[in-house]
Amino acid sequence: MRNKNTEKSCKYIFVTGGVLSGVGKGITAASIGAILKAKGYKVSIQKCDPYLNVDAGLLNPVEHGECFVTHDGKETDLDLGHYERFLDFETSKYSSVLSGALYQELIDKERSGGFHGKTVQMVPHFTDLVQEKIEKAAEGSDIHIVEIGGTVGDYEGLSFIEAIRLFANRVGRGNCLYVHVVYVPWINTSKELKTKPAQNALKDLRGFGIIPDVVVCRTERPAPRAICEKIAAFSGIDKEAVLNLPDIESVYDVPFNVLKSGVLEILNRFVGDDSDPDMSKWKEFSRLRGKEWAKTVRVGLVAKYVGNDDAYICVTEALKAAAAWNKVNIEIEWINAEEATGKDFARVDGLVVPGGFGTRGVEGKIKAAEYALETGKPYLGLCLGMQCAVVAAARRGGLKSAGSEEFGAKEGENVIYIMEGQRGKESTGGTMRLGDYVAKLKEGSKTQGVYGKDEVVERHRHRYEVNQKYLLEVEKGGLIVSGTSPDGKLVEFVEAPECKFFVATQAHPEFKSRPLDVHPLFREFVKSLK
Repeated sequence: MRNKNTEKSCKYIFVTGGVLSGVGKGITAASIGAILKAKGYKVSIQKCDPYLNVDAGLLNPVEHGECFVTHDGKETDLDLGHYERFLDFETSKYSSVLSGALYQELIDKERSGGFHGKTVQMVPHFTDLVQEKIEKAAEGSDIHIVEIGGTVGDYEGLSFIEAIRLFANRVGRGNCLYVHVVYVPWINTSKELKTKPAQNALKDLRGFGIIPDVVVCRTERPAPRAICEKIAAFSGIDKEAVLNLPDIESVYDVPFNVLKSGVLEILNRFVGDDSDPDMSKWKEFSRLRGKEWAKTVRVGLVAKYVGNDDAYICVTEALKAAAAWNKVNIEIEWINAEEATGKDFARVDGLVVPGGFGTRGVEGKIKAAEYALETGKPYLGLCLGMQCAVVAAARRGGLKSAGSEEFGAKEGENVIYIMEGQRGKESTGGTMRLGDYVAKLKEGSKTQGVYGKDEVVERHRHRYEVNQKYLLEVEKGGLIVSGTSPDGKLVEFVEAPECKFFVATQAHPEFKSRPLDVHPLFREFVKSLK
């Protein structure tokens, strides 16, 4: 990536939301980033969240969606997954800022005497710290995008709004672009779009000292241009800067919708560059994804949170992208791990067992792996999915009571056991193996063939490991170790040599899969179903 801004300071784009949460700030921010990257800029992106949590590691995935992990081991919310997929770059621990972590840092500094007896206040201490985190995350970038979580007007988010208002004083107003995303509801009884909530949201933002440069109106259906002009007229904003982004079938078409909305001209003025973005790869992906292919593959996702797309969004997005590039249609069938039977597994072409924590549904996941080993059904195991496969193989290999210490297995049956140094910390967060770890792949293994290399780096989020004391039973059950840590102490990959495709990894490869660059494990898994 060439740096087009070598003689200029970094420029910043702040994305806020109004009316309600979940309006699409993250996808809007990521789409703007994708367009700017396609223009040749080095773009970074960051999420500032007002939650009082220190990180997202202990948040319920049913309520908050998947916990995403950065390459350097930060547990974050799922928006960072969107950022990585759209921008094809690696976020870091600086890309996610939660209020709880900032408060913790300030309090630790105050307790150690770092403020020299001064009172510690939201302004300037908290707001200054937010600005420092933004600048840190932006290092080395031409353009840095910051999404502010929540909705403008929320009590817990006011300090972040103040921080980004003050940030313009720090770097110059000309280096800041404020984008406000608002929801315009359709009232079915009167058959009309109502702009008043958006007007009030803009009034709130102006009350906090920010007049946005761009207003994005999110609607369920395309809105007449008069709706955007009405919002502009009642909000004191240039009508050309009020854009409409209606709902569409795929989030990966949002960059094209953003381009059609007229934002490109505004972005070009902001960066001082009227070149067109090269969206050719996105167009090819859109073409493949939207085509009806002759072959349809059915993938069974054996999961605990059945039907909750956000809880496994990296997995489902990786599967969909793999299907597009393999030129097949895909149907993802949710299989309830608590109730799964052989009949459920038989009606799909392949099985994916994703990661997870807790005992609920584990036996169903083990059954899925056992079924795949016995029938040759293609299987992809991710994190807990690998551990379940190892347990299934050990049981088939004669250790009928095989299990995991996480779920109560004792010595003599604990084919999955607690990591060295982690015993006694099982109920706490932040004690796991997190982020990137190197794995060496076995020469001649199918896993090595999938990757096409001897050494790989994958992201992790787990605490338990394969107990190599029981590898003989595991091998008797049909699995071999196909990848380990460089020192050989940790099992990173297993495979079933007799199966068409049966690969499982202790890592979370879904975190590194991209729509324009599908992870090889997902690519080859879907290919095996054709």
